[in-house]
Order: sequence, then structure tokens, then C-alpha cells
Amino acid sequence: MAISADLESVPLHIVARRAEIDLPAAQRAVADLLTALGRDPHSAHLADTPRRVANAYAEMLTPREFELTTFPNDEGYDELVLAKDIPVQSLCEHHLLPFQGVAHVGYLPGDRILGLSKLARVVELFARDFQVQERLTKQVADWLQDHLAPKGVGVVIEAEHQCMSLRGVRAAGSRTVTSSLHGILRESPSSRQEFFALTGLTP
Repeated sequence: MAISADLESVPLHIVARRAEIDLPAAQRAVADLLTALGRDPHSAHLADTPRRVANAYAEMLTPREFELTTFPNDEGYDELVLAKDIPVQSLCEHHLLPFQGVAHVGYLPGDRILGLSKLARVVELFARDFQVQERLTKQVADWLQDHLAPKGVGVVIEAEHQCMSLRGVRAAGSRTVTSSLHGILRESPSSRQEFFALTGLTP
């Protein structure tokens, strides 16, 4: 989807295209799971749990709609724009357990610049889904490259996965770091080094 460069600003309405969540079916499934785990879903303490759990998952899997607004880069700004420590919360698609951390998202402007809050919105767009961190990182970078047409894009995500910290190896505090780069930030060693230095990571 190309963004026209001849407009003063270009608001693009963004909404995730996903299957609608069937809340009654989700509630029944949670009740069945409680039964399978040896719990009584009709007990005083668990009677409303299926509804709460279904609603919680619906909220975690539904990104907010937003408008992607870009502006002409009239000043010819050609240095890195970086938003650091954007909160990330998502759900591991293998265990349905949360992983959370921060994203660092940067780009080298081309003909247009982006409202800074929209970098966080794009992260949320893909994070509110069943995910693996590698895919999430690449989706954010690819989307910005396709929709903004910058000279370069860099995305780094650092996150702790509860499927690692609460079960299995139980490596509490361990953080996974993933990155995805496009354009100059991938091709130029000096630009790549600058990006990782600004994120606080070594390349």
C-alpha cells in the first residue's frame, strides 16, 4: 500500500483484519478446561471465571484502531528517528502465556515523516495476537517499510517469556532479544552500529 507524497498529511485508517472472537464459545471452553483440570467451574470462586478469562483474552488479542498520519519531510531531515522502550505485551502462541518487554523502533526518513506515537501503535497492532517474538519483530519492521517507504527501518524487541520463566526451565529474568533491519540500517555498517548503539545494545 503506497502513501502519496503530494498531500500535506495522509491519515490512513488502520485496523487489524482478524477473525471475530466468539465470546460465548470461549467461555464454554474455559469452563471445560477448568473441569478437565479437576476444578468445579460452578463453585462460588470460579463461577464467573470463564467470562473473565474470555474477556481478558479478547482484550489482549484486539488491537486498537488508529490512523497512520504522515507529513512531508520538508526540512529534509536525514538522521535516525528512534522511539525507545515502547512497552510490548503479547501472548506466546505455543503456551498461551504472556511475554512482555520493550521495543525500540527507528527509521531513517525518506520523503515523509511519521507521528511518533504511531510507532507504538504499530507495535501494538501486531503484538495483540498469538505470537512468537521473531515474527512480531519482523512484522513491525516490514509494515513500516511497506507503509512509510523510509530509507531504513530498525526494530529491536527485548522480552521476558512466562513460558520460560514460570514453567520448563524456569529461567526467571531471562530476556530474549530479536531484531529486524531494512534498507540503509541493514546495508550500512555505520548506520547499523549507530542504531544498535542508540538502543543500548552492541551490534
